[in-house]
Amino acid sequence: MIKKLILLAVSATPFFYSAQEVITSQEPKIAITPSVGYAWRLSKLPSGINNDTRNYIKGLKNGVDVGVGAYYLLRGNGAIGLKYSGYFASSEGRITVQDAGGQYVTGYVSTKDNMSFVGVSYMLSNFKDDTRHKLFYDVALGVITYTTKTGNVKGTGSSFGADINIGYQYAVNEHFFIGPKIGFTGGTLSKMKYNGTTVNFGEDQKEGLTRLSLSAAATFRF
Repeated sequence: MIKKLILLAVSATPFFYSAQEVITSQEPKIAITPSVGYAWRLSKLPSGINNDTRNYIKGLKNGVDVGVGAYYLLRGNGAIGLKYSGYFASSEGRITVQDAGGQYVTGYVSTKDNMSFVGVSYMLSNFKDDTRHKLFYDVALGVITYTTKTGNVKGTGSSFGADINIGYQYAVNEHFFIGPKIGFTGGTLSKMKYNGTTVNFGEDQKEGLTRLSLSAAATFRF
């Protein structure tokens, strides 16, 4: 009986190792792609403003850019998933504005801005190729939300948006890549709510949310 068991175990060994090879050789199906960097808003500065106001607005036109994507890797070079990207900026200074009576009022203000994009994404990459030099390109379509807060005044708005990225990464190993990427996120607001009151913008007053980013991006595959 013992001899039969030993012979059975020996005969099953090749199948065991063959099954192990199949399991270990399976390619990763999930990719998580976090990133952090800096971004610049591309909307134009208003004309006819003084230097103090110009410097204050400039402070809101650059800030921290973060993002993360979660992808299911398809056969071939494609992948589908969800994408988030966020932008955070703040500025303070003395600005001059014109009130409802036509008088110019000067005051010190502090503002915090935040943009959030969430959407469905498609990515093309050579992640499966036998090379340490990885390239990827992704396009996401979704909703971009803008929040700005100055003192006790809070403004919010959202619209259709897009997020596009292209990057290079070096494969440290099969499951971890890292490198730089360039991103472009866009959207335009035709109206916003300020403390619950809706304000509609004219054609030349729409809030442009387009920004260009440069980030360090990583990919975790499993």
